Amino acid sequence: MKILSLFSRAHGFHGQLEQSRERLYRVAYSWSHDAALADDLVQETLSKALKNSGQLREPEMLNSWLFSILNNCWRDHFRQQREMEDIEEIEDFRCVHETTPEDEHAQTQVVGRVRGAVARLALGQRQVLTLVDLEELSYAEVAAILEIPVGTVMSRLCRARRALKEMLQELAPVQSAQVSHIRRVK
Repeated sequence: MKILSLFSRAHGFHGQLEQSRERLYRVAYSWSHDAALADDLVQETLSKALKNSGQLREPEMLNSWLFSILNNCWRDHFRQQREMEDIEEIEDFRCVHETTPEDEHAQTQVVGRVRGAVARLALGQRQVLTLVDLEELSYAEVAAILEIPVGTVMSRLCRARRALKEMLQELAPVQSAQVSHIRRVK
């Protein structure tokens, strides 16, 4: 009977890891801005999670645990200073939308501006911003993942949001005001 319960627990753990893959990839990509590197980081994270699954004491903390592993893999990448060769990026699969090409183009431009602005943030600010605002993790979880105090998380997040707002206002298209000139007639 113990074998069956161990098998079902292991199967459930694998399912949870698979569900977390997309979130891990989004965060890894936002940190690295390199699709191949993000893929490698996620694969390494999941591999370490499978190998060390016995270390997870509280199953409800799985996401925080996985993001901590991802952060460690990210650090290891820099420690190793391994060179990565650029390969052509494969365009993401896009679902068919019922919008016009102009709408999609405008949305793509906005997304590009936001991504560019996020990419210009300092790494610490970028990490905190993506974990709190995109992945909706609590300040305490982010502090544990990045191994920094909660106050540092809050200050980095505040600075990141402020800088992002300023950058996006600078990039906003200039709207010409409709000024009507009154002509004086005698």
